[in-house]
Amino acid sequence: MNRLLPQEKPTRLIKANKHNINGVLLLDKHYGVSSNKAIQIAKYIFSAAKCGHTGTLDPVATGLLPICFGEATKFSFMLLSADKTYEARMKLGFLSSTGDAEGEIHSSALINNEPNRHECEQTLQRFIGKNTQIPPMYSALKHQGKPLYAYARKGEIVERKARDIVIHDIKIKSLAHNELHVIIRCSSGTYIRTLAEDIGKALGCGGAYLTFLRRTAIGEFSLEQAHRLMDMETMNAETLKACLLPIDSFLTAMPSVILDKTKALHLIQGRIVSNPQQNGNASEIGLIRLYSETKQFLGLGEVTAEQTIVAKRLLSNDYLYRDLPQETSSQD
Repeated sequence: MNRLLPQEKPTRLIKANKHNINGVLLLDKHYGVSSNKAIQIAKYIFSAAKCGHTGTLDPVATGLLPICFGEATKFSFMLLSADKTYEARMKLGFLSSTGDAEGEIHSSALINNEPNRHECEQTLQRFIGKNTQIPPMYSALKHQGKPLYAYARKGEIVERKARDIVIHDIKIKSLAHNELHVIIRCSSGTYIRTLAEDIGKALGCGGAYLTFLRRTAIGEFSLEQAHRLMDMETMNAETLKACLLPIDSFLTAMPSVILDKTKALHLIQGRIVSNPQQNGNASEIGLIRLYSETKQFLGLGEVTAEQTIVAKRLLSNDYLYRDLPQETSSQD
């Protein structure tokens, strides 16, 4: 058995010597481990001082879980709002107390005629587009400081507000024995367990629950780029380092601006500088990526209506002053 994989009641993993690791790890989370436990294990493997994930996966779900180390945690908010893609299997005609195979299962309706593929395709089309969804009780969403699942385990029901979601696409992979296998591309904040139950009801089956859920993509990242904990445990330091993507790897959709040394120094000192690229995408009002002349990533800035740049979120001084002079007499 892999010595780092969690047991039924895992203890916290601690390694004495911590390192300032910076970058993004795309993890293929395995079944039965929580997102927080997966982070603990990854942090232990890398001997990292600081890390965090960008949106949880339930223990019964597998797949893509980006983990940000060190300075990358400052920009993890960009992935929280990214679109997600899931592969899901749902059992039609049954309901689960938790929405998945871990709960109490009972029949929701007698199915005299099993829905065929054509009926499923027509029904799924009704879910594509903007929708509202009530988060399930078995979720990590907080109410008065506690996750909803803490209330659900005590049999308590908390009123939840409906949320706006977007379903971009749903494709059927297979349909057999009342188990519908689909690929779903959706907005952040979509609960696939709730979607499965709603699809089952729309098909006239009384409901459905998830028998399998795997996240295959987040934004521009795909599962093919991900690494498994059990594989990384046996890697040496250099091989582990190669698993990490750069800090700015999930910001590539933003326009970028290269600043000379003087402008870069003024910006990190809190000054406003003129935009050196006032043509093209970099001239539009909004967030931009900032780089030094040596292509060092500095952080995020914002272009104003006056075509100036203000700092919004920058790397630490240890990084910012690496290629920049400590003092300058030049003016912007």
